[in-house]
Amino acid sequence: MNGLDILKNKLTNISNKPGIYQYLNSKNEIIYIGKAKNLKKRISSYKNASSLSNRIQRMVYQINSIETITTKTETEAFLLESNLIKKNKPKFNIVLRDDKSLPYILITTKNKWPQILKHRGKQKKIGVYFGPYPSAGVVDKTINSLQKAFLIRSCSDSYFKARTRPCLLHQIKKCSAPCVNKINKKNYNFLSNQTISFLKGQNKEIQSEIKKKMEKLSKRQDYEKAADLRDRIKALNQFQKKIKK
Repeated sequence: MNGLDILKNKLTNISNKPGIYQYLNSKNEIIYIGKAKNLKKRISSYKNASSLSNRIQRMVYQINSIETITTKTETEAFLLESNLIKKNKPKFNIVLRDDKSLPYILITTKNKWPQILKHRGKQKKIGVYFGPYPSAGVVDKTINSLQKAFLIRSCSDSYFKARTRPCLLHQIKKCSAPCVNKINKKNYNFLSNQTISFLKGQNKEIQSEIKKKMEKLSKRQDYEKAADLRDRIKALNQFQKKIKK
């Protein structure tokens, strides 16, 4: 049987769930890795050889076996796909081999006032990197949520230095405005460290810290600051719900 026949025969055992699929040749080498929202539907699209590019046709006819891994979401499939491509470097995958194609979140640590950034390419800047993420859109949404929760600046250093009054992000409670000393260095560093800890998975600990501080402020009848902390907890909860989808 050629690769096309093997592909057609295997379809009955393929799941309809999200996940990744791997095509292997007769030497048991992985020649292609792909992701799918629906594995069976995606793999079945390779049946019509005439609609495929010459490169993909050559790949299909080299298929000797198919392996799949199901995931809970398409986003999980993307991350798994990117990691496996970087690890195995299949010859028919022409994207995702290089980290430059994948976005990261960077918390800078060299600056006096750390910032949160979207980053692509070589990791030359001093800081803590998180990722890779499946798309620039996911990174943008994540940074937006993190700014609501931790009030970390995302502006460039030149913009930061030129400020004489808080920008719009401070007004909509997405930045603590260190540019005009609305927060001191110690408290700002505490927020940036919390951001890093949260991205490392320490969500429960951070929420507990914020909640205790909120309760203390309420007892002192400092309700405005307590409300700000309540909003931060709410932002963290909303973010957690999004990433579980």
